[in-house]
Amino acid sequence: METAYLLTAILAILELFEAWMQKAPTLLGVMQRLYKWYEKSIFLFFLMHPAFYFVLFVVLATDRLNAYMIVILSLKIFDLFYKIELIKKIFLQKTVPQELAAMLEWQLPSWFFLTGVLLYPPLLFYGLQ
Repeated sequence: METAYLLTAILAILELFEAWMQKAPTLLGVMQRLYKWYEKSIFLFFLMHPAFYFVLFVVLATDRLNAYMIVILSLKIFDLFYKIELIKKIFLQKTVPQELAAMLEWQLPSWFFLTGVLLYPPLLFYGLQ
């Protein structure tokens, strides 16, 4: 049980790091921050998402792959590849549909970046039970 608390706390800290690293006033600002890492190296971009690797580690170390863990991994994988696709569309291909261009300018509330902190650690905790 103590292990579940420790692993959950570590994931919460990693999610806070990711939220801090991505924080920007608009979605375009978030993508610009991520593009700086992507531009240096795709591997550096992936390294800036340590919570994903930590969840993979937890799954392998605890030998638990239940519905909660699958949900976390699925959402994390979707998040990573969606960000990569947005980076390609916005910065590399420069073909942004009109609707997406409007969405990129929306102001993001400050609590938006804490959704990962509020979602993933409880799922991990339940997955470890």
